[in-house]
Amino acid sequence: MNLFYLRYFVTLAHVQHYTKAAEQLCITQPSLSHAITQMEKELGLPLFEKNGRNTTLTRYGEEFLACAEHTLSALDAGIESLQRSARGEGMIRLGLLRTLGIEFIPRLAAGFLKENPDLDVQFTFHTGVTQTLLDGLAARKFDLVFCSQPPAQLKFTAVRVQKQHLVLIVPRDHPLALRNTIDLAETAPYPQVFFEKSSGIRSVVDKMFAQIGIIPQIAYETEEDQVIAGLVAQGFGAAVVPYMDLLLKLDLKILQIRSPSYTRDLFMVNDDRIFMPPCVRRFRQFVLDGKTLQWSETI
Repeated sequence: MNLFYLRYFVTLAHVQHYTKAAEQLCITQPSLSHAITQMEKELGLPLFEKNGRNTTLTRYGEEFLACAEHTLSALDAGIESLQRSARGEGMIRLGLLRTLGIEFIPRLAAGFLKENPDLDVQFTFHTGVTQTLLDGLAARKFDLVFCSQPPAQLKFTAVRVQKQHLVLIVPRDHPLALRNTIDLAETAPYPQVFFEKSSGIRSVVDKMFAQIGIIPQIAYETEEDQVIAGLVAQGFGAAVVPYMDLLLKLDLKILQIRSPSYTRDLFMVNDDRIFMPPCVRRFRQFVLDGKTLQWSETI
């Protein structure tokens, strides 16, 4: 079925006059007549009949009109949706570490929307640990993820966009709570709350202890840094965590780590093997253009 013929049919059905419908369609009347004749031959039934000086639908034409209008409406909606996407509008699906959802990512999203007030852009925000986020990116659930550096074998594109300072946190009544700075080796005698191995920062903390030849006493493991902070505040042990403003609100002590000095790099990650929608590409460039201003939070 010729798509143009469908539009001709719907127009004629509403105008009910060949000459007027042809003028509205910017075609000749013979062209319109030919199109309708061809449709009726293909369908095997008459769609129109004469009614005085007008042309009206047969009962078969009325039945087909509902189908044609529904088809054209769905098609037009699809075309408009794709055209909006081509203009840089649409949905941007972000995956992020929970700590980045406190300030960093909301600030980026708000800044992007402020810079592009004429674009109809929406965001979705999903939090998780690095491995979960990378799995979601591979499964095409996210357009971009902000997390620790992905393994090279995944062949993702990763750009460093932020650094986080790592600190030691201890309960207020901990033997180390009187200190303001510390060498990580001094934590060896004390139980610690660690990130689970699925967390991207776990390898960073493991490397820090390996660097000084210490095997930490791991008492508890969990995947979220906020949960670790809460456990430390309640006396479950000490912990190495990224610095975040939330720590200032909890009943614990924050110590700067003198040695080994370490910062955690955070990356914006995407899969170049998958087509990147224009709105996502524009947001990614927005982040890249401002990334030198996004360097990490300080204590």
